Amino acid sequence: MSSLAARQPLLTEGPIARTLLLFALPILGSTVLQSLNGSVNAMWIGHYLGEAALTAVSNANLILFLLLGAVFGLSMACTILIGQSLGARNMLEAKRVVGTGVTFFVAVSIAVAVAGYAATPWMLRALGTPADAQVFAVPYLRIIFVAVPSMYFYNFLMMTLRGAGDSRTPFVFMGLSVLMDIVLNPLLIFGVGPFPRLGIAGSATSTLIAQSVALVALLSTLYARKHFLRLTRGELRFLKPDLPVLRSLVFKGLPMGLQMIVISTSAMIMIHMVNGYGSKTTAAYGAATQLWAYVQMPAMAIGAAVSSMAAQNVGARLWDRVGRITKVGVLYNFLLSGALIALIYLFNRTALNLFLPGDGEALALAQHLNGIAVWSFMFFGVTFVLFGVVRSTGAVLPPLVILFISMWLIRPPFALLLSPGIGADAIWWSFPLGSLASMLMAMGYYRWGGWRQAHMLSTAIPTAEEQARAVPAASHGAPASVD
Repeated sequence: MSSLAARQPLLTEGPIARTLLLFALPILGSTVLQSLNGSVNAMWIGHYLGEAALTAVSNANLILFLLLGAVFGLSMACTILIGQSLGARNMLEAKRVVGTGVTFFVAVSIAVAVAGYAATPWMLRALGTPADAQVFAVPYLRIIFVAVPSMYFYNFLMMTLRGAGDSRTPFVFMGLSVLMDIVLNPLLIFGVGPFPRLGIAGSATSTLIAQSVALVALLSTLYARKHFLRLTRGELRFLKPDLPVLRSLVFKGLPMGLQMIVISTSAMIMIHMVNGYGSKTTAAYGAATQLWAYVQMPAMAIGAAVSSMAAQNVGARLWDRVGRITKVGVLYNFLLSGALIALIYLFNRTALNLFLPGDGEALALAQHLNGIAVWSFMFFGVTFVLFGVVRSTGAVLPPLVILFISMWLIRPPFALLLSPGIGADAIWWSFPLGSLASMLMAMGYYRWGGWRQAHMLSTAIPTAEEQARAVPAASHGAPASVD
């Protein structure tokens, strides 16, 4: 057993069900913390700075979501590359990925921050942000752009650690960041004690401080622990971008980022259609989607965990184990998502009453649409898990195509065609139809598609045994295998 194997958390060994669950729970926790942070910040702004300020934050966050969606794909590509490298016990390849990723993410984040800061007023006008909200949105979004380098680099480190088999450390530092953000928000908004009164800019400044402190603390901890993926002084040469790795980050990462953009733009189309039925229907839909966000969290966490776990096993060529990871992931999706959905059905009115008045028409509408649509998120959860497995090899385009078909070519046309006959119910029924279609296409691709032959790099990463066999061959004049 190599020293590498002794020091890294391996996802290629041990009982699959227990390993996957323990790996997925911190990812789920991180997602819940992020949502909680957003909700608390919105509460302070909405209650104390007014509706225009809350509108400003909502518009600014749409821009931020698109930017983070793109970087999600790039950092997920990094997760998969590191997972495959460590599964193959190829530390040299893992260091190349880390070094190239550091340089790439620093360069991209600085470019996005500078361009975004300059273009903030233009972007908000293009989004149609109301004039009274722009007064709040411009300073808020500009500070968020200053925070982008910390956000991007922290996201890169978090995904790197997950690729290395560690989801607990990112969760701990996410907790630190969220706690700081929640505490600093009111202090900087209202100017409590020695803190300046910054208004809505205080909310963005708290995010900037929290992200930056968490990033520095995480980096310091990794070097203090002598983490096996840290770059030492003698390894700074890895910061020079490796072109095959860079191509993989871009050309494999962008389709994964586009998946998030497909989902968000589809949501915009659906809310536009819902708006046509009046404010009560829109309020009902808004309340239901608040619950749907939490229902989807287990599936998204399991999908991310499955992707990291499968990547290491793909690198180690343990295909039987990859198949078992898929089955366990699907089972966990049904158990966790199913439990949340069952709770919503049991307490449908009570849960929706958190967001809507108890005696209003909107509450009855929300109960009705929840009854039609919420169960279908179990189907969508299966899709997330299967996507997590197939992208672990580098097959990233088919999931994007499947999502585009189900969320653009099936869901909106179905709702438009049937709405003259059954009204808003056509929109609610389009959710089960789209989810079922995406699940069936994902299952078909998993069963018959060529994802097992896909590669993140131009060739598969050689395992330790393959590298060892190549050394004597090279010493006799035969060409050695290359990464």
